[in-house]
Amino acid sequence: MGRGDLATLVRICDQAGRPRGTGFLADHHGTVVTSHEAVDGLSRVVLHAPGDRTWLAEAEAVTPLPESGLALVRTEGLGVHPLPLATRPEVEPGTYVRIAARGWREARVLGPATVTYVATDRFHTVADALELAIGTEGAEALRLGGEAAGGPVLDAATGTVLAVLGTALHGDRKAAGYAVPLRPEGPLGALLRRNAATVPAYGPDLNLAGILELTATSTGPVREPDPWPEPVERPECVREFARFTAGDAPVLALVGAPGTGRTTALAALCARRARGAAPAPTVRLRGADLRAEDRSVADAVGRALHQAGRGGAPPPGPRRPPPPHPPAGAPP
Repeated sequence: MGRGDLATLVRICDQAGRPRGTGFLADHHGTVVTSHEAVDGLSRVVLHAPGDRTWLAEAEAVTPLPESGLALVRTEGLGVHPLPLATRPEVEPGTYVRIAARGWREARVLGPATVTYVATDRFHTVADALELAIGTEGAEALRLGGEAAGGPVLDAATGTVLAVLGTALHGDRKAAGYAVPLRPEGPLGALLRRNAATVPAYGPDLNLAGILELTATSTGPVREPDPWPEPVERPECVREFARFTAGDAPVLALVGAPGTGRTTALAALCARRARGAAPAPTVRLRGADLRAEDRSVADAVGRALHQAGRGGAPPPGPRRPPPPHPPAGAPP
């Protein structure tokens, strides 16, 4: 099943076992994203993952963000896949989404809305919420106190998380559902950066992790260190590779006669970039990958990424996304 199925969700309860809401993992460190109402007023929360995995989170493991209607919970050992988070600045009205409200349901984004989040201590105004059109049964499932609170709003085409459902969000239209998008502010900023670097997303939400998977198709798999001695390094290559890695040039060209070690040198450079502390995407092209009608190297890069999107990259959500279309100046 895809990563957008119910097996990716975490149930949140109080210590007495009463359901408080739902959450989902957003990184490989065990950070669960949920709505603030799911943890509001609790000194401890109990999280249940598929496979009878349970985690008791003390108060210090919870980061409340009531001003945005959200909360983060640190966990361990829940064993579920993190979901990719959307990077787009806004969600277009008319976008079809999937929400977890007594099973997966389809809804549609009506547009942005200003809502009031009713916490136990005070009201909070959330200015950039999303208003969702959903059927009568879905609206019933989004009533206050239901398990839908904190669940992800998934883009129906890409599977990325666009927002987090809230049942304590109140707007102008009572029949609508409301959700809070994740913005790169405060603790959410670091979480969004970790997610983008480690959980691949594609299509309009193409992130660094997705780019690394796509570009890896052109460079080949990263091999473990070879027990044989490293090939003799040529000072000219070492100098130019170091300049390229440290600079901001988007393209490096290595030329030479057959048998001079170009392939070996480029493979080693790609491996170093992939294994670094901050992995960098690399698209490797041969002379045969260039065409006479190309206006620039970017045309060849676009073909390589398009091919990778068609045959190599796994989908992050319930449906396979369309292949990405990199901008004309996309770096290799």
